[in-house]
Amino acid sequence: MGLTKQGDAMLADFYMMADKPDDGDDSDFGVALETKPKTKRPPMYKVMILNDDFTPMEFVVQVLERFFGLSHAQSFEIMLTVHKKGIAVVGVFSHEIAETKVAQVMDFAQRHQHPLQCTMEKE
Repeated sequence: MGLTKQGDAMLADFYMMADKPDDGDDSDFGVALETKPKTKRPPMYKVMILNDDFTPMEFVVQVLERFFGLSHAQSFEIMLTVHKKGIAVVGVFSHEIAETKVAQVMDFAQRHQHPLQCTMEKE
């Protein structure tokens, strides 16, 4: 396959450009690579209710329904778990939400003069 004179000249120019030393000027062309940093999921926290001998079972059910949006049946099951095992995980949340839920439960229990304890720990 023969090239024309013009084709030979263009090919020669191409090879000469390829042999040029890199002068640091990258304005000709190139591919810009933009990497996005991988974001880690925030750590999650278990919110737990602890058993005591003084807080009425119905109050615990009310707390679970009110602050955790659980149905009466779900709340009753968790209350029984707390009663039998001494502790139960009520939900798993981000740090800020878990902290808020614990504070709400503790404040509500205190205002109603019940010693109910609610705590959180990293999952």
